[in-house]
Amino acid sequence: MPLFSSTSSSSSAKPSADGSFEAPTRHDRIRCWEARDAFFACLDAHGIIDSIKDSESASKACGKFDVQLQKDCAGSWVTYFKQRRVMEYKKKNMLEELKKEGAQEMPGVAAAGPAGTIGGLRSGGSGGG
Repeated sequence: MPLFSSTSSSSSAKPSADGSFEAPTRHDRIRCWEARDAFFACLDAHGIIDSIKDSESASKACGKFDVQLQKDCAGSWVTYFKQRRVMEYKKKNMLEELKKEGAQEMPGVAAAGPAGTIGGLRSGGSGGG
């Protein structure tokens, strides 16, 4: 019985004394992450990356997992997880392409770095940065 369900009228989210809703407990967050992981594992098994764009395919193949995700997570979390999945996929592919083109990883650079770098990679043809 999650505290922050985004669906159904039987939501157990309880307002606090000041009228705002209580934050999810550690148990609620763990249950949400487990539902997310199960949904994403199903999407992976069916070769679906973007469950928003390909909602019909995702619903057909992994509908029960999506329903559980919607039940166990806040709606904003569900949207965030689905969008982040696509972003991470695109980022991974971009970094792989850069490596194929001869880009070299720059030690100590986590994300965007100085000019001429992307994701810790320096373009192979770049002379500085």
